[in-house]
Amino acid sequence: MSAAEPLAVYIHWPFCRSKCPYCDFNSHVRDRVDAARWKQALLADLDHHAELVPGREVGSVFFGGGTPSLMSPETVATLLERVRACWTVTPDIEVTLEANPNSAEAARFRAFAAAGVNRLSLGVQALDPAALRMLGRAHDRSEAIAAIEHARASFARFSFDLIYARPGQSLAAWRRELDEALMLAGDHLSVYQLTIEPGTAFATMQRRGELVVPAEEEAAALFETTQDRLAARGLPAYEISNHARPGAECRHNLAYWRYQLAYWRYQDYVGIGPGAHGRLTMGDVKYATRQARLPERWLAAVEKGCTGIEEMVPIDRDSAVEEMLMMGLRLTEGVVRARLERAAGRSLETLFGDNLAPLVEGGFLALDRDRLAATAAGRQRLNAVLAALLG
Repeated sequence: MSAAEPLAVYIHWPFCRSKCPYCDFNSHVRDRVDAARWKQALLADLDHHAELVPGREVGSVFFGGGTPSLMSPETVATLLERVRACWTVTPDIEVTLEANPNSAEAARFRAFAAAGVNRLSLGVQALDPAALRMLGRAHDRSEAIAAIEHARASFARFSFDLIYARPGQSLAAWRRELDEALMLAGDHLSVYQLTIEPGTAFATMQRRGELVVPAEEEAAALFETTQDRLAARGLPAYEISNHARPGAECRHNLAYWRYQLAYWRYQDYVGIGPGAHGRLTMGDVKYATRQARLPERWLAAVEKGCTGIEEMVPIDRDSAVEEMLMMGLRLTEGVVRARLERAAGRSLETLFGDNLAPLVEGGFLALDRDRLAATAAGRQRLNAVLAALLG
C-alpha cells in the first residue's frame, strides 16, 4: 500500500442509555456493562486485525456507536495505545469520538482530548425543544448548546448532527434553526433527512398513522434550503449529508466514500466491535468483513477465539464496481471515470448501456471526460438513481 492510502480504524461501542425511536444502528440498552471485559475484547480484536493486515499506517480512528462517550477516557486511551502498537500512525492522525450532549461536561471532554481524541462529533439532532422531545433525545436545548461550547473549548475540530424533515417542520422554522446552528458551528456540520427505518419505533408509529413526515416536495425544499444556506456560509456539501469548510472534511468518513482511489486499492478500513464492517486487502484480494452484530454473541466469540468476524468474503469485479458507485456518488466530487472504467474493464457507456443517458439528460448525473458525479438533485434521491443506473 502506498503512503497516500492509510488504513482507517473504526471501533464500535454498542451501548446507549436509551434507544432513540428513529435509530436503526447497532445500539443496545443494557442494565449493566462489564467495561473491563469489553476493553479486553476490543484490544483482542485490534490484535487479530493487526495479524490480518500487518505493517500498515493508520490515518484515522473513529469511535462510533451506540454512545462511545459512555466509555471511560482511560479505555479510549488504552485502545489508542494499542492501535499505535499494532500499526504505525500518520503524524496528523484524525481521532474522532461520537458523544451525546446529555453526557457533555467540560472535564470529561478534556479527559477525552487528553486520551488522544482530536475531533468530537456531537449528536445534537435538533435545537428546537419540541423536536428534541419528539426525537426521543435525552438532552434539552440548553444542554445541547452547552455541549457545543464545551466541544469548542476542548477540541481543535468538532462537528454536530442535525435532523430535518421532521413531522410538522416548516421551511421557515428550519431556516431559523439552521441559522442558529451556523452561529454555533465550527468547520463541519452533518445534516440528515429523517428517514423511517424498518424495525424502529418510528416505523411502528408511521404504520399506525401516528407519525407523518413531510411529503416528497416539502422534503426536497428543506434539502435545497439546507444546501444553499450552508454553502452560502462557507460550508458546502462534500457528501450527501456532510458539510465542511475546505480542508475540514472528516477524513475517516472519506475513507469509506472514496472507493474510487484505484481498482482493488481503494482505501482499506478495519471494523472493530459488534456489527462492524471492514474492507481489507490481503495479497491481491480485497475482502469484505462483517462481525457478529449482537453484543453478547460478539463478546463470547472474541473471548473464545480472539475474533468476532462472522463473514470474510472476497469482493469480485462486479461488487467492486457497485461499491465504488454506491459510495463514490455520495460525494460531491463523484467517481474518477478512468478508475471506474479500469475497475469495470469497459467504458461507462458499455457498462451502463441505455441507463446512463437519461440520468444525465434528466439532471441527476453529470459526466465528463474525468468524472461521473451525482448532481444535487441526484444525491437527494441517490437510491433511485443507483437503481436506475444499475438496473
